[in-house]
Amino acid sequence: MQFADRLNNVETSAIRELFKLLGKPGIISFAGGFPDSAMFDVEGIREASARALSEEPGAALQYGATEGYNPLREQLAHFMASKGVTGLSPEGLIVTTGSQQALDLIAKTLLNPGDVALVEGPTFLATIQCFRLYGPHVLGVPIDADGVQVDKLEEMIVQHRPKLVYLIPTFGNPSGAMLSLERRLRVLELAVKYQTVVVEDDPYGDLYFGDAPPPSLLALSDRVSGSRDWLVHCGSLSKVLSPGLRLGWMIAPPELLARATMCKQFSDAHTSTFAQATAAQYLKAGRMPATLATVRRVYGERAHAMGEALRREMGDALTFTQPQGGLFFWANLTGAGGKVKDGNELAKRAIEKGVAFVPGAPFFANDPDTSAIRLSFATADVAKIQEGIARLGTAL
Repeated sequence: MQFADRLNNVETSAIRELFKLLGKPGIISFAGGFPDSAMFDVEGIREASARALSEEPGAALQYGATEGYNPLREQLAHFMASKGVTGLSPEGLIVTTGSQQALDLIAKTLLNPGDVALVEGPTFLATIQCFRLYGPHVLGVPIDADGVQVDKLEEMIVQHRPKLVYLIPTFGNPSGAMLSLERRLRVLELAVKYQTVVVEDDPYGDLYFGDAPPPSLLALSDRVSGSRDWLVHCGSLSKVLSPGLRLGWMIAPPELLARATMCKQFSDAHTSTFAQATAAQYLKAGRMPATLATVRRVYGERAHAMGEALRREMGDALTFTQPQGGLFFWANLTGAGGKVKDGNELAKRAIEKGVAFVPGAPFFANDPDTSAIRLSFATADVAKIQEGIARLGTAL
């Protein structure tokens, strides 16, 4: 059977392959990037779905507009306004089947074979795979605890003239980094200066543990004239409400939004209208603030517990920055005292000790850091976190 040449550019996710090893009884997993299902507001979602079926059953169960179910688009516009985004109408966004589809639509509408796409190094593995499917050169820009290094970003924009720059400015996956306010404004200035599309992926921005992070690039775009013309924003309900609903959204300049909508028609016609109607009712009911308060508190406690356990059990064999939000720790093995320095090697040893995490190398588009590892604290309670990190310490 002859397959499309584009498949030569991608391979199976290393994370998905790792999950095949997790069937061992009693294993504690810090590998997945999932929210904790115990955090789902089941009662609120049940009530919202019931209202969707009782108030507009025909619309909820029928085919719908490719752009999205209008009551949900209205609610999402209000949701974004509550986070400082001005001038957004329901027509200024489309609903997607998770933010993952938004990324695919962006790649499909913008990237040609041979183009350059800049991403953070490290970044979301599925984005690297998604972009590569369309044939561009995907290059990583270095980051630190304050997010992408904007001086290096400008150098690479000048050198490579990329078609787009993809960033997760707030609590990135896998890095957990938070782009500083100063750097956010610089990114917007670079977009205008070099007329380069900047894609802001923001699935974790509401999951902060203390003070709120700086406003999104989209919310800040009013402060940099012309920047909104080069900015695409991807949002998601997966990490704050339910990934099973498969609901995301995309905000973009009208011309790009129209082409993305056309491509979406070809792929799925529209996102599930029932899921959209349920989410619209949920947001309308005003339950989201309480839900966010709960997940912030629980995830904050777990992140604190993991940080303490890592310092206690790993000592100077590991360096990391304590995350201020999101779902992940990003850490580097130092090899101190002759301990393991390779993330892949430690992952194999850890499985034998009954604990799992994801090695960091696959999250780099190029020049992988083999000392890096990613640990998620989202789905394990404090006791399991302490036990799991203790096991990890014995694998060193």
